[in-house]
Amino acid sequence: MRRTVYGPEHEAFRAAVRTFFEKEVVAHFDEWEERGMPPRDFYNKCGDLGILGLGIPEEYGGGGASYLFNAVVAEEAGRLGLGLGPLRIHCDISVPYFVDHANEEQRSRWLPGLASGELVCALALTEPGAGSDLAGLSASARLDGDEYVVNGSKTFITGGLNADIFLTAVKTDPTQRHAGLSLLVIDADAPGVSRGAPMKKIGLHIQEACEIFFDDVRVPVANLLGEVGQGFTYLTSHLPQERMSISVNAQASAASVVQQTVDYVNGRKAFGKTLSHFQNTKFVLAGCATEVEAGWAMLDRALTALDAGELTPTDAAKVKLFVTEMQGRVTDACLQLFGGYGYMTEYPVARAWADARVGRIYGGSSEIMKTIIAKDLGL
Repeated sequence: MRRTVYGPEHEAFRAAVRTFFEKEVVAHFDEWEERGMPPRDFYNKCGDLGILGLGIPEEYGGGGASYLFNAVVAEEAGRLGLGLGPLRIHCDISVPYFVDHANEEQRSRWLPGLASGELVCALALTEPGAGSDLAGLSASARLDGDEYVVNGSKTFITGGLNADIFLTAVKTDPTQRHAGLSLLVIDADAPGVSRGAPMKKIGLHIQEACEIFFDDVRVPVANLLGEVGQGFTYLTSHLPQERMSISVNAQASAASVVQQTVDYVNGRKAFGKTLSHFQNTKFVLAGCATEVEAGWAMLDRALTALDAGELTPTDAAKVKLFVTEMQGRVTDACLQLFGGYGYMTEYPVARAWADARVGRIYGGSSEIMKTIIAKDLGL
């Protein structure tokens, strides 16, 4: 079915992004995966192309573009199986907080660097004792004169090793749950900030994740993003776009895996016939293709709503739930058609299978998505 969510300007941008990824990432993918993360200058190159600052106003060095351009980047990364989560954390998830909640001084201080790649931002939310329960976060920020003194730790921080700044959720009032949460921008090289070693993951080996530790870190009050005590409100208001970023990437990956599998079964022979000759192969791929098509329809409808400022948290939860669960089913079914080769990491389907698993966990697990949807149903 023909997609109508994108116009000619988006497709022209897509061609540029695809060429950039093929030249700057695909060609070095094995090396980066072995290293566990892309080199720091990759972000500067992304800044030069305009990828990092798509949503940043032009007066601060950005593109002033709608989220649909970010979605193009996420789609192309997913289509190529690149797993560039830190890039999406920076562009799709972190930057909007600065655009929406920073004051004029903060905008002038941070936005040009975020657009150029001089500053890479990672989102420091999850804690060892609190994942989806944002109100249960315990990292503390005690006011001392014109500074906050921050103590605590964060875990599973995607892009945490390359980041220059952390957009950090802290408890400025430990007596409160939701109302006690605030957002601080903390310099990665500030005294008292330390980072753990890269965490070993099942998949997504090209993107680093690590723990961050804050030990009496002194953060200027001028680094408070937005109003004190409004962190939970800010976080929940930005979750729809975060979940759309995950969904777009997952959807594109699932579609790419199906196409790779079609190509494979048309060339691979068993019992004297190509795999595509067997009815089981046809039925499995027909089912996968239909699920992918349903995902595109749901995703594009949500992208249109997001672009119009009308996407609700519940609808974003529905999209993430369906697309990430579908990605898991489709990728697993396709891997099966590759047989033993599908289990070999030299085949992209193996990497896609391992990378897909976390989609049902991060950004809010499938169980959390179901809870949100059920609540909207009055259950």
